[in-house]
Amino acid sequence: MSRTTVAQAINDGAARLAEITDTPRLDARLLLAHSQGLNQNDLIRDPSRLIDSAAYEALLGRRVGREPLALIIGRREFWSLNFQVSPATLVPRPDSETLVEAALSSFIGRPPPQAILDLGTGTGCLLLALLTEFPSAFGIGLDRSPAAAALAKANAMQLGLAGRSAFLAANWTATLVGQFDLIVSNPPYIPSADIPLLMPEVAHHEPRSALDGGADGYDAYRIIIRGLRKHLSPIGVAVLELGIGQAIYVSELARETGFVASLRLDLAEIPRAIVLTWPDR
Repeated sequence: MSRTTVAQAINDGAARLAEITDTPRLDARLLLAHSQGLNQNDLIRDPSRLIDSAAYEALLGRRVGREPLALIIGRREFWSLNFQVSPATLVPRPDSETLVEAALSSFIGRPPPQAILDLGTGTGCLLLALLTEFPSAFGIGLDRSPAAAALAKANAMQLGLAGRSAFLAANWTATLVGQFDLIVSNPPYIPSADIPLLMPEVAHHEPRSALDGGADGYDAYRIIIRGLRKHLSPIGVAVLELGIGQAIYVSELARETGFVASLRLDLAEIPRAIVLTWPDR
């Protein structure tokens, strides 16, 4: 058994992680806490605590191998909510909170949505965040991966939202019936040839089906926007995540399909979400 102090373990771990992450001390602290069954406050309160470093070293090795931190510890925060994650889904990202903000802004001064649809739900983070903000709404999350749909359902149960949500394995809206007041999606939008060029945490550890947007990156947008004509209610709002440089094409695609389009910037001032409504709303 190899033993060391909390402070030394964090220092050693941060040094090993310095070249692969912008937050080496935070990563080291989270990995150490997870390996010991503790929380970060426990570590901060007692930096001289002796710990068995074997489990920690194993987790550090995985992170040095560029496995995402969230997949190692099995959880990720999104919209101040705690989500289980797995290799079956994308890891929730702060940029995607822009969609939640855009949806909330779209319903200021008007009745809140009663029916919400999340296409490609993954962990369920978008839908479940919105259900916490719209307490009278019911939501459906669709994902073509049964494992993803099952994980989203587990997250709904953990957050106390299982009674207001349903998660199904389905290919976009192919089998869907009905209309929704709010439709959201973070679709796959990376051009196929660009996926091997992504950072290893993404290219090697996140599901290709949630990344691959086809040859030009727009395959999912074409399907989703076409489906909106049938499933977006007359007063409804759709909010779709955008990749960098995709705003012009997706905006034009939406207008050609009959929608009014506006853009929402993320914290880096990049167009991250497109908001679609009917022209006579």
